[in-house]
Amino acid sequence: MEATERILLGLAGVLLLGISAQWLAWKLRLPSILLLLVFGFAVGNLLSPEWSPDALLGDLLFPVVSLSVAVILFEGGLTLRLGELKHVGATVLRLVTIGVLVTAVVAMLLARYVVGLDWELAFLVGSILTVTGPTVVGPLLRYVRPAGRVGPILNWEGILVDPVGAVLAVLVFEAIRAGLVEGATGTILLGVVETLAVGLIVGAAASVFMVLAFRKHVVPDHLQNPFALALVLGATVLSNQLHHEAGLLTATLMGFALSNQRWFPVRHIVEFKENLRVLLISSLFILLAARVSVADLQLLSFGSVLFVLGLILVARPLTVAASTVTSSLTWKEKAFVAWMAPRGIVAAAVTSIFALRLEEEGILVEGARQLVPLVFLVIVGTVSLYGLTAAPFARRLGLAEKEPQGVLLLGCHPFSIALGKLLHEEGVPVLMVDNNYRKVSSARMEGLPVWHGNILAEYAIEEMRLGGIGKLFAMTPNDEANSLATQHMREVFSRTDLYQLVSDAPREGMREAALAHELRGRLLFGEGRTYRDLNDRVARGWVLKTTPLTEKFDFDSFREQHGDDAIPLLLLYSGRVTPLTVLDPKSPREGSVLVHLAPPTCAAPAVDVTKEKEKEKEKGDDEKGESRSADGPAAT
Repeated sequence: MEATERILLGLAGVLLLGISAQWLAWKLRLPSILLLLVFGFAVGNLLSPEWSPDALLGDLLFPVVSLSVAVILFEGGLTLRLGELKHVGATVLRLVTIGVLVTAVVAMLLARYVVGLDWELAFLVGSILTVTGPTVVGPLLRYVRPAGRVGPILNWEGILVDPVGAVLAVLVFEAIRAGLVEGATGTILLGVVETLAVGLIVGAAASVFMVLAFRKHVVPDHLQNPFALALVLGATVLSNQLHHEAGLLTATLMGFALSNQRWFPVRHIVEFKENLRVLLISSLFILLAARVSVADLQLLSFGSVLFVLGLILVARPLTVAASTVTSSLTWKEKAFVAWMAPRGIVAAAVTSIFALRLEEEGILVEGARQLVPLVFLVIVGTVSLYGLTAAPFARRLGLAEKEPQGVLLLGCHPFSIALGKLLHEEGVPVLMVDNNYRKVSSARMEGLPVWHGNILAEYAIEEMRLGGIGKLFAMTPNDEANSLATQHMREVFSRTDLYQLVSDAPREGMREAALAHELRGRLLFGEGRTYRDLNDRVARGWVLKTTPLTEKFDFDSFREQHGDDAIPLLLLYSGRVTPLTVLDPKSPREGSVLVHLAPPTCAAPAVDVTKEKEKEKEKGDDEKGESRSADGPAAT
């Protein structure tokens, strides 16, 4: 087989294996990184050397890895929201400064005295392992859905610490090459300043250029995604030319800047980069794991296992303790942050690059061969442990629930805002979602948590911060949009927790199709309750109320007192939220709180609000006409 055909077949095989591993991980509900590493290791050791990543890509392997990591960090920067820093900014800053230094020192001491590495390599390992893994932290947070501030803190840390740790590792590596480890402090500080300067200047310039190009419509819509990708890669390479590995910081800052500007929408760019990130991560882990041989693993010892445990049980808790000593985080929040530091693609990529360069230059060759298997053991160990224990640990701390009862209310309109406000006051976590900024602002003015965007977008699930949220109430005026939302959110919620509100009463002959379609969520609030009906009632002054049901005043008593005037909506019982539905109306029990829609004290006649508004408008026009007629003769 010719070399070109072998390369094409090999690259296609890498993509196929990567996506297969991702699908199998989704099917088995396992962290995808574990299966990617297993698949890559198997390929690298079962196939002949001519199929190895080095043989397929040669000198292009690590430039491709470097640019791919830059794209991944750019995509991560696009998920960062400046508004979150109001509550977590100080803690995040300390984690990526003080926390990085504590992790580096502890990891260095463990590598020196537990694994037995030389001081130079121990210093390098400590700097590499300051990074966590945003590609692993993100999916874990999505699965655990912790409540409060810990989710944003871990998300910000995972993305920001990667370029910081990578730059620190590069500076340490350069100090090793120059034989300046003993006096490396000044070199590292100077390098950090230079990296920050290059990253900020190039990143800001590239971001401004992109915003102006898109805002002035210099770039057509169909070229905006490839243009953004090309500009990110170009800015990354330029930064690397000005200062080694400053490109990672540039890419992250570009993503952050674009995500938080308001001059043009970046949703389509976020969605494109999300899809691209999955392909890149799948391919990179396969390629890098394939370079680890059985002989490399034989270099590991029992001390390597103790090293991983030391990172988990000593380094991370000390890092969090030093970074949060003056913060307002509770001890439970600190404990969960201390139990979440998986390593990911950046650690794997940087280690592979440095190990190869050390061997090529004949520096610390014996010890350098231990770098890759040691770091890959850290990746596997941390991902496995955190992936299997994060959810039960969060529940034990009370930061997550096995069956979270919070409600995601899709559609910001008078009825949904009133329902969200009542649930919020009752202590139920809520999140209001709409892609109309004016409607989202109305919900925000009521003090409700909101998210502005399209719930059907690929990026939505990661951006919405679903801590404590376990149910979806899709209540837009569009039945198709509601149904699509319930289908899309099956990735997060169980089918029994997906509800939707019918937009309007079904036409005659369409009842069964409207109420029993298999692609719909469970229909909310009982027979005949629709978006139009409920919002019309709210417009006429109906209000949401709660009524505790007791032994003396049960649901039958409630019905006798209110008759058909009050509309039962849902039940609150022992922290659980149970909506009343068309096919499963439930029988409210003693001790529960009934949420219902009640008419005003002086109920207005049951009339169509739309028609009334039209009548009022016609009446107003008639009065204006009469006024003009009266004024005319008088003026004459």
